[in-house]
Amino acid sequence: VVGWVKIIIFGYIQGPLVVSNRTRTTLAREKKQWLARKSLPQNGVNPDWEKKVIEYFKEKLKENNAPKWVPSLNEVPLHYLKPNSFVKFRCMIQDMFDPEFYMGVYETVNRNTKTRVLHFGKYRDVAESRVSPSTSYTPSRHKRSYEDDEDMDLQPNKQKDQHAGARQAGNVGGLQWCGEPKRLETEASAGQQLNSLNLSSPFDLNFPLPGEKGPACLVKVYEDWDCFKVNDVLELYGILSVDPVLSILNNDERDASSLLDPMECTDTAEEQRVHSPPASLVPRIHVVLAQKLQHINPLLPACLNKEESKTFVSSFMSELSPVRAELLGFLTHALLGDSLAAEYLILHLISTVYTRRDVLPLGKFTVNLSGCPRNSTFTEHLYRIIQHLVPASFRLQMTLENMNHLKFIPHKDYTANRLVSGLLQLPSNTSLVIDETLLEQGQLDTPGVHNVTALSNLITWQKVDYDFSYHQMEFPCNINVFITSEGRSLLPADCQIHLQPQLIPPNMEEYMNSLLSTVLPSVLNKFRIYLTLLRFLDYSISDEITKAVEDDFVEMRKNDPQSITADDLHQLLIVARFLSLSAGQTTLSRERWLRAKQLESLRRTRLQQQKCVNGNEL
Repeated sequence: VVGWVKIIIFGYIQGPLVVSNRTRTTLAREKKQWLARKSLPQNGVNPDWEKKVIEYFKEKLKENNAPKWVPSLNEVPLHYLKPNSFVKFRCMIQDMFDPEFYMGVYETVNRNTKTRVLHFGKYRDVAESRVSPSTSYTPSRHKRSYEDDEDMDLQPNKQKDQHAGARQAGNVGGLQWCGEPKRLETEASAGQQLNSLNLSSPFDLNFPLPGEKGPACLVKVYEDWDCFKVNDVLELYGILSVDPVLSILNNDERDASSLLDPMECTDTAEEQRVHSPPASLVPRIHVVLAQKLQHINPLLPACLNKEESKTFVSSFMSELSPVRAELLGFLTHALLGDSLAAEYLILHLISTVYTRRDVLPLGKFTVNLSGCPRNSTFTEHLYRIIQHLVPASFRLQMTLENMNHLKFIPHKDYTANRLVSGLLQLPSNTSLVIDETLLEQGQLDTPGVHNVTALSNLITWQKVDYDFSYHQMEFPCNINVFITSEGRSLLPADCQIHLQPQLIPPNMEEYMNSLLSTVLPSVLNKFRIYLTLLRFLDYSISDEITKAVEDDFVEMRKNDPQSITADDLHQLLIVARFLSLSAGQTTLSRERWLRAKQLESLRRTRLQQQKCVNGNEL
């Protein structure tokens, strides 16, 4: 996932939308024309305009590959995008702020002609007034008389009390709305704008992952906000707001709040700073359409359940067998000639939590690849291979330094009223590769012990307990954890496979680079589609095969009661499930069941042999 997002839920106040006349994209221009025709009848505001706008753009985005030419904030630098233009953004919800109120409908009165004009506050951060907005200036304060305030009379349309809670935000050349209008902002130089910003220290964008440089946005949602939750991955379409006046107004609000009685000011200075970052760093998007994503692989249709996606799925499934064979060969080379380890890596990469039974997540398949060379770059380059195959991944280098000092668990900062992110705040189906070969002797301090516990809970229960100081809150997740280690991992794993290299390259970097360069981009894309698509296939076991499995289990127990337990049977069924899906089969066959038993037998024999060599290490 490239982008991270904090969502602000907008208080619902009825009012039409106005698109700035600076908008240049076709969709935004059509939106303005459409609203002019449909939403502003002479006798008042059309109450159904909002529904019609959303329906209109849903239809528009179906035409002529429209989603592909709407500029993406993930791909286009912010300074290339027009303010108030129609954009899209793919992101994960990192935090959700308190509801924010805005002016739905308000009216201005011209001091000279007394002409009244309706304005609409939805889908914008700053109100529109008589001064045309521009990105090249910022407002500066001019004292005005009470008479001037009366001349620029500003009132919500019709039901004044309905809009008394409009949000405290200003307007380029417009108004500072604080219950009643008090002043008009006018133009100032860009230099004054920069001087007024407090840029003495870099703004903390609160990314979950260290070193993350992707775009961050404040996303403002008007409809169906209760459908979204933290860590959801969304694709959004909306109006981009990067007005520099936002920074000035937010600074003014902080200055003003410092003069108020503490009992009257509910927002702390830190909260205002965090919730109102400079728009140049954290742009705002006012959402018109939002879609939860099943996956984040751009090579597949966004929704695999739709009728139009079935042709794509059936076409790819028809060529699944050769793709699997090529992928198996590719991973065998990446694992230094170990085809058994490659089989289990494929099963791991297509695994997913498909349901939960009470607290037990079914479908998770954490693999511990032991036997990795310690003082080698093998694990680093193996991660590079995985990184080329999956849409989202992260390598955690399990050093004492990282375990003792990195923040794994998100926690609530009540002073700033925000969720401070942690490394384990990840979207579903992220591949988390934990490199335990880097763990050296030493002491884990208290944070380190907590971090190990958090990793164990993630692996075992597929949940992360966020820290809210006075209590913990469980957030379920679906993270694919792959552990590389020298001996058996310190962390729990569903399956341990010991690496048996068939070759030792003299130069690991050259070997892995050569492996990647020999794979055609078209073949690599097939691997990527394969690993994503198979996670969403339905799977079932017929009554006949269920009976055969039960009989098989009884027979194995009869021959040697210690040879297989109920947990071993569960493991066999998981392996059989993903083995079937890896071949494109959505139901278990006798052949796949026998193959699963064979793989498990080979894996266990290998572990037993290693145990005999190294004593009780495994």
